[in-house]
Amino acid sequence: MELNIKKIKEQALKEIEEIKNSQDWEDIRNKYFSRKSGELSKLLKDVKEVSSDLKPKLGALANEIKSDITNALDKKKSEISQDDPKVEKDFIDVTLEVEKYKLGHLHPVTQVQTELEEIFKSLGFVILDGPEIESDYYNFETLNIPDWHPARDMQDTFFIEAKDKLVLRTHTSPVQVRAMQKYGAPLRCVVPGRVFRNEATDASHDHTFYQLEGLMIGENISITNLVAVMKELLSGIFKREVTVRLRPGYFPFVEPGFELDIKCLICAGKGCSVCKQTGWLELLPCGMVHPNVLKYSGIDSKKYNGFAFGLGLTRLVMMKYGIDDIRLLQSGDMRFLNQF
Repeated sequence: MELNIKKIKEQALKEIEEIKNSQDWEDIRNKYFSRKSGELSKLLKDVKEVSSDLKPKLGALANEIKSDITNALDKKKSEISQDDPKVEKDFIDVTLEVEKYKLGHLHPVTQVQTELEEIFKSLGFVILDGPEIESDYYNFETLNIPDWHPARDMQDTFFIEAKDKLVLRTHTSPVQVRAMQKYGAPLRCVVPGRVFRNEATDASHDHTFYQLEGLMIGENISITNLVAVMKELLSGIFKREVTVRLRPGYFPFVEPGFELDIKCLICAGKGCSVCKQTGWLELLPCGMVHPNVLKYSGIDSKKYNGFAFGLGLTRLVMMKYGIDDIRLLQSGDMRFLNQF
């Protein structure tokens, strides 16, 4: 056994001296140190099988030879590195152009939301936020929609199993009441955020989308104030004149209530899948705040009144960028998102 170990050392050192390039070096290293078939690896396994009285001596000798061969390989590698072009060198070409990082950007919904916030801040509105998991009380009751009211059918949502009745909010309107309870009157605020409905999805409907709620409470607020703010909003976001129409609409939390529609910017009013061939797109339900909502909020309805609106933020994004399918905005498809 001892003779075989020394013979392997002599053979290995001789072969290492004859190495000419990196491929030769790799072959010799594998020949002796490969875990499965390396000659030195096999020898070290054989040492484990010898008698206990010989094992210490042979083990020490085998480890010494292993170290000698390893050192010889390392020395040879440094020698051939000087001449072998295949060996990787630590060299940096400072004249090469630096690869540019691919930076991300804001989602188109976030971009438009930020624009809207800036517009409303310039008008003296504060930006507020509220919980997406909302209580039935704030989502419906305080907004003049009791549990027996048929208006709940229009806002079928997702319920959460809990001791208290919790839902994924169907609109951002609950923050109206929370804001009035906290800040009182007068008050001007907008509330952007994500909302949820149990919808059958199509080109203009999705189960998850974004709204921007607006509220103005004060003395002697009129519909004229409402229309003026809406015009400022639309001209600010579209950077051009937009044809609108105001028609009566029913919403339990406003009285009177209106639907503010804009002429479809996708088809210029000719009719398409987004506007359901009507040429108009329902964009902004609005109206004067119902006295019952003021009552729930702790506001004296005989002294104060105001208006509220619920802007379809996702639909506004579609109009601004000419997107013909609402589902693209939630798809996560980078081919679509990289356009913005």
